[in-house]
Amino acid sequence: MKPLLITMGDAAGIGPEIIVKAFERGEAADCVVIGDPAVLRRAGARMTAVVETPADLASVPPGCLPVLPPPGLPERLAELPWGRIDARNGAAAARCIEHAARCVTAGEAAAIVTAPIHKEALAAAGVPFPGHTEMLQSLAAAGGPLPPVRMMLANPELRVVLVTIHVSLRAAIDALDFDAVLATIRIARAASSAWGQRQPRIAVAGLNPHAGEGGLFGSEEQQFIAPAVEAARAEGIAASGPYAPDTVFMRARRGEFDLVVAMTHDHGLIPVKYLGVEDGVNVTLGLPFVRTSPDHGTAFDIAGSGNADPASLVAAIRMARDLSRAD
Repeated sequence: MKPLLITMGDAAGIGPEIIVKAFERGEAADCVVIGDPAVLRRAGARMTAVVETPADLASVPPGCLPVLPPPGLPERLAELPWGRIDARNGAAAARCIEHAARCVTAGEAAAIVTAPIHKEALAAAGVPFPGHTEMLQSLAAAGGPLPPVRMMLANPELRVVLVTIHVSLRAAIDALDFDAVLATIRIARAASSAWGQRQPRIAVAGLNPHAGEGGLFGSEEQQFIAPAVEAARAEGIAASGPYAPDTVFMRARRGEFDLVVAMTHDHGLIPVKYLGVEDGVNVTLGLPFVRTSPDHGTAFDIAGSGNADPASLVAAIRMARDLSRAD
């Protein structure tokens, strides 16, 4: 199997540390890190081996963390302080993501696992994307039409796919319509089919309290959410809803549904993260390659302390491995 690629993330956050810990625990033996060797050594790597391509993993000595520095990486990143927003770290994170996308698109790697980035550092570097999902969508397009992508957060108990992501709540509500909801249901079903679950039971959450209560608390359910569910069912998709968003996640966790489609970022992610970030994995659906990520951010408050938990990164590596084999 081709190697997995792990992007370094923000050098001032916990990404480098959890990568090193995952490697030391034997969970990343088939991975190549796209990043700065000096940053990984500062994070605790005993030995690093610089490689030029992912294929060079086969020649890396045992016990050495394989690191591929991407072109255009800013210099002396390891001298920047932990836990602070810096445009140079934002630029470095972007270079790592771009190079990983090029490698996997060229068929040199099986999947990408992204360590956490800091959105303010990314913006400070002039990167015109608010996060991984939008950046990878643009890179996958390669100048052509943007592929429709969606964010899924998953753990062993719950899988949630989002219609809208990194925009304000007001803008998210304005962005919701029949096409967006139906496209999300289709993407969720297609991704599940690619992973071996051909007919997932998809629950669609409403937007308003009690899913609008027949129009008493909002009309979005009647205007376009329910019609989108009906259109999906007409295509043979096992979708149902809209359901009250305050109970549908509980029902899915108990086994009534395989996936939940949620209208907005926090609507969908709070239930998953409440169950614990240790096993949570962020998966981008709709890309031409597998991409996963831990279910947490850069944790600047503990960066450099040695106390970061690699469990979510390990879960992301395992899921990327499994999904790339099934793809």
